[in-house]
Amino acid sequence: MNLTSDYPFWSIRNGLLTNYPSLDGDLVCDVVVVGGGITGALVGYHLAAAGVATVLVDKREIGTGSTSGSTGLLQYEVDVPLRQLVRQIGPAKANRSYQLCLEAIGKINLLVNKLHIRCEFEKKPSLFLARKQTEISDVREEFALRKKNGIKLDFWDRSEIEKHFPFSRPAALFSRDGGQVDPHRLTHGLLAGASKQGLKIFDRTCILQFIPNRRGIQLITETGFKIKARRVVIAAGFESKTYLRSEAGKLKSTYALISEPVSNFRDWYRRSLIWESGSPYLYLRTTAENRIIVGGEDEDFVNPKLRDALIPGKTRTLVRKFKTLFPEIKLQVAYSWAGIFGETKDGLAYIGSNRSLPHAYFALGYGGNGITYSVIAAEIIRDDFLGRKNRDAIIFSFNR
Repeated sequence: MNLTSDYPFWSIRNGLLTNYPSLDGDLVCDVVVVGGGITGALVGYHLAAAGVATVLVDKREIGTGSTSGSTGLLQYEVDVPLRQLVRQIGPAKANRSYQLCLEAIGKINLLVNKLHIRCEFEKKPSLFLARKQTEISDVREEFALRKKNGIKLDFWDRSEIEKHFPFSRPAALFSRDGGQVDPHRLTHGLLAGASKQGLKIFDRTCILQFIPNRRGIQLITETGFKIKARRVVIAAGFESKTYLRSEAGKLKSTYALISEPVSNFRDWYRRSLIWESGSPYLYLRTTAENRIIVGGEDEDFVNPKLRDALIPGKTRTLVRKFKTLFPEIKLQVAYSWAGIFGETKDGLAYIGSNRSLPHAYFALGYGGNGITYSVIAAEIIRDDFLGRKNRDAIIFSFNR
């Protein structure tokens, strides 16, 4: 499956950051991670740092699947609002899921500093905008629930929004704790750190077969080599559906563009992350190079050909929506692309074992904040393999 169209910005700008070999012989290890994007990199790093003999493989070049199409927004918000999630799964689990995503942003920051990764990580506030007057009461309820949960944020009415931005909306939530990153560089930086901990990394290595046995699992590559492991982690993003007999979520096509560098951000308060309620989804961020990323306009995924045929029209729509928010900023499109993301009924990722494949863990970071989910997945999978109790695993379990 083509996870992105031909022009995702990060891999084009960064090029081939590291040259990894393809597998050229049989291996034995404790855990093999299938998938070399941000999820696989985080899982691989956490396992290797814990002393687990780990191998990571990807059928593409490292970081060129869904990771290269990510817009790199780091948000604590789950796709399902907290007020709705409380009704779906109860207040304890709902509140904890929001706290975990908030903590994950801080943990990424710590890893970036510890490993000296140059990936344009920045802490950013985020602005969630209500589109309609009828949403004001919902936004107030959301504000009260998040504040009670210890999240630092403010409720903004129309006048407060107009004081800080050139556009007007009936209400907004201004959160202090968000971030942004180049996910492609973050992936390579994590793997560089993990390799020093003993992680073995192979790209252009396609796995054709998984053969479970009493002691673990054996993977057979396209070229006939074997990897024997006690456990496998499927961190292959939305291609992981191939290995699941049960339905884990719904795939969506999403669209994004990045601009040429912009000279003036005067009207963009603190260059916040911005996203709007409702459907179709709209979100915005800036970059360290003074570019603007605009994304959204989601559609149900059918196939890559139909998805990519919509790129020109979706790009025009995203430009038009941007100009309604920032009419004074001259946005010139440099690249536009499409990708795939998954959504679940409760907006939460699926992490852990599944009966579809014995001796396997799945790390499915479905949702708009897949990078923060990947941090959570890495910790849950590491803890389970080491026999540690992780009290948060049940929140993301396939059996929840």
